[in-house]
Amino acid sequence: MPSLTRRHFLHRSGTVLAGAASLSALHHARAAGANERVRIALIGCGGRGKLVARNLVEAGAELTCLCDLNPERLDGAAKELAEVLPRAPKLQADVRRVWDDREIDAVVIATPDHWHAPLAIQACQAGKDVYVEKPHAHNIWESRQLVTAARKYRRIVQAGTQNRSAPYNFLARDYVQAGKIGRTALVKVYNLEPGSAFRLGDAGKQPAGFDWDRWLGPAPTRPWHQRLFRGGWHYFWDFSGGDMIDDGIHQMDLALMILGDKQRPKTISASGGKLAYPDSDGEVPDVQVVTYEFDDFVLTFELTNYPRYMQKDSAEIRRNDLLPYWTMNSTRIEFYGSDLMMTVGRHGGGWIAAQIGGRIVEKQYGRPGDEPHTKNFVACVKSRQKPNADIELAHISCSIVHLGNIAYRLRDTKLRFDWDQEQFIDHPAANRLLRRDYRPPYVVPEQV
Repeated sequence: MPSLTRRHFLHRSGTVLAGAASLSALHHARAAGANERVRIALIGCGGRGKLVARNLVEAGAELTCLCDLNPERLDGAAKELAEVLPRAPKLQADVRRVWDDREIDAVVIATPDHWHAPLAIQACQAGKDVYVEKPHAHNIWESRQLVTAARKYRRIVQAGTQNRSAPYNFLARDYVQAGKIGRTALVKVYNLEPGSAFRLGDAGKQPAGFDWDRWLGPAPTRPWHQRLFRGGWHYFWDFSGGDMIDDGIHQMDLALMILGDKQRPKTISASGGKLAYPDSDGEVPDVQVVTYEFDDFVLTFELTNYPRYMQKDSAEIRRNDLLPYWTMNSTRIEFYGSDLMMTVGRHGGGWIAAQIGGRIVEKQYGRPGDEPHTKNFVACVKSRQKPNADIELAHISCSIVHLGNIAYRLRDTKLRFDWDQEQFIDHPAANRLLRRDYRPPYVVPEQV
């Protein structure tokens, strides 16, 4: 794909959902004071987006605009959020109106994954701060482009990895960093979820007035399918990276935070496949095991999408001083120290440090990090300090998860990665998976 200048990119994408910001908005660089309002727009009005927006309102932000391609979802979000809003927000189907609106300071991006980075980059160019849901990028190259845009336009960009704002996780990090579990040579990250075979079923009728081409965006053209639109995109590489990138990134990011955020894997290898449901209509695996070799420890990531007895923390555990039944906890992390074993849950499930015989020598109950994460974002929009899940930290964890998916897709090989160049060493096939072929005009430019 030929390189595009930023001006050329903005011109070409001006007629589509990923439309460009106007020049006046491009030069809008808000420097918020401690007592200023933070006015936000929600882009992508599904369930997760509405929850983040509600939390931001409770954190003191003003929700002034909703943006979505689907008129029904747009109207539904407006009605649902009306109970927490003093006045009705603007409703937009075209994101260009958001970029051009000087009254909007920040945006929440909660679209399907393949639109996260392209929209976040454009938001930075338009002078908007960004809360972008995880995973913030479809591939490693566009993740780096988003970091570049955030720094170039001096934007606050918070990734939706909310475990970085949960107090119990700070305590776990401090406990490990103080050496209390001893030397850690093995870490196990789990994303062992229930599931069933994915079926596309009947394509259904495309809603009148719905722009399927805009929804596809940078992904290759394919016919309308109602199941793809209604969450089935998670199962295809064109749109996402399966459950490893969609859900497992939470545990991986938390593990890296607890370990100190300084480590980078040297080699990556993977196995797995569609083993439980080989006839599934999706592309992503239902069993996936990735091994990362670091300088002085090994980290494994294990994924399933079939055993119905594996469960995430219940609402009761999340809201009370309770610990999970760790053996069947879907989303735990295990740190094997030389003296103690630490097990951490990610939904507010708390953590324990145990010794011989399973005797717990330290424990901490927890609460989910959603609310403090949105509070942190609002505070940083005002102070201009880096947020807890700053995009540069998020780039590392997101990249590590993408590396695991690349290793899985190539299989039967141990990949070596050069972190300075962000390239695989002597592996052209792997390097081709570091970015996607963007479908014009929905292109992320070389120069952001």
